[in-house]
Amino acid sequence: MEAAVLDAGSKYLKAGLAVPDQDPSIVIPTAMTKAIDEDLGKENGWLSDESQWLHDTVYPIQRGVVKDWDAMEDLWRYVFYTDLGWEVGSEGQVLMADPLLTSKTLKEKTVQIMFETFNVNGFYAVEQAVLSIYAVGRISGCAIDIGHGKIDIAPVWEGAVQHNAVKRLEVSGQDLTFLLGEELEKSNPQTKLDSSTVEMLKETYGITADDQEEYAKKAEGCTTVEHTLPDGQTIKIGKERYTVGEALFQPSFLGVEGYSVAEQLVRSVLLCVPSESQKPLIENIVLCGGTSTMKGLWKSNTIVEHFQLVLLGWKREMNAIGFDTRFQKEASLLGTPSFRPSIIKPPEYMPENTMKNSAWIGGAILAKVVFPQNQHITKAEYDESGPSIVHRKCY
Repeated sequence: MEAAVLDAGSKYLKAGLAVPDQDPSIVIPTAMTKAIDEDLGKENGWLSDESQWLHDTVYPIQRGVVKDWDAMEDLWRYVFYTDLGWEVGSEGQVLMADPLLTSKTLKEKTVQIMFETFNVNGFYAVEQAVLSIYAVGRISGCAIDIGHGKIDIAPVWEGAVQHNAVKRLEVSGQDLTFLLGEELEKSNPQTKLDSSTVEMLKETYGITADDQEEYAKKAEGCTTVEHTLPDGQTIKIGKERYTVGEALFQPSFLGVEGYSVAEQLVRSVLLCVPSESQKPLIENIVLCGGTSTMKGLWKSNTIVEHFQLVLLGWKREMNAIGFDTRFQKEASLLGTPSFRPSIIKPPEYMPENTMKNSAWIGGAILAKVVFPQNQHITKAEYDESGPSIVHRKCY
C-alpha cells in the first residue's frame, strides 16, 4: 500500500496516497463543529460538514499551529479510517508536511500520536517549504507560502531550510478576507456579509494592480460591478477588489507596520550563508499557497465569459496581472544586475493546481524515496527511542 501524505493548514487539510503527478484525493476544511446527538442529549464526536449541527466552530490549526489536539486527532482519525479506508490493525505509513517554526514539543507530540494512537508502521516529517521546492523539481530555492493563516518565507539550500533566515508574517489570506469584508461594508452599508461569502467574493474578484501608482488611480475611480448574492441582495464592488491584492505590498492597509512580502524576501535571502548561495536562492523563487494564485474574474476562458466581462465594463481589466507578475516586478526593483529575483513555474506535466498543493505534491514525490529506502522512523525505532527520535531522523 502506498504511503499516506498529509498537509494540514489553517483552512484545509490535504491528504491522499503518494501519487506525485496528481492532486491530493482528499481536500477538506480543518474547521469543525461539534456534533450533538439530540436523542441522547450529549456530544458525539466532530463533523467537518458545517451544514449539520452548526454550533461553535472549532479551528484545530490557527496561524499554522495546532491549538486543539483533541480535534486534530479526530480529524486525522476521520481521514485515515474513513477517507483513506484504513482498517484498525492494518495501518500504513505516513509522511507529514510540517509547518515552519514548529516547536520541538509539537513535533514530538505529532509523532507520538501517530505511533501510539494510530499505530502507523512508518512515519516521516518534512517542513512544508522543502516540499514546495521539491514540487517544482528543485532542491534549492526560496519558498514563499502565502496561505490562509500565515505567510512563510524560507530559503531552502540543498533540501535544508536556512532557519536563521526564515521570515514569518502574521498576515495572510484570512486577513485579506477580513479587510475586504470591512471595505464592502463601507460601500454597501445596508448589506451584511458572512465570512464565507466574503471569501468567495475575494477569490472571484480579487485583482492585483500593476504597481502602487496604478493602484492609486484605481482607488480614485474604477469600474463598479454588481454582484447578486444567494439571498437576492445586490452589492457593488469597485476599488475593493484591488485593495485585496495591494495589501500584501502595502501592509499598512492591514494595520501592520513593516516590510512588504517582496522586501521581506530580499531581507531573508541576504541573511543566508555562504553568500555564494544568495544568488541561486533568489533566482529560484517558488510562490505557493492559495492566496498566491490570485487571478480574479478577468481570467475568462470562453467567448461567453469574454463578452460577459465586456458587458460588465471590465474590458480594460481583462488583461490585469496576477499576484505572481506583480510580485516579480516588485522583487526585481529591489534587485541588482547581478541579483535578479525570478519565479520558478512547475513543469508542464504537473497538475494544474500544483502551486496550491505544492507541499502535498512535494511530499508525494519524497515519499517515493524515503519509505522504499527505509529512511523513515519505524515502529521498532520509536519504541526504542521514544518521540525524540523525530529530531534525529526527520530534521
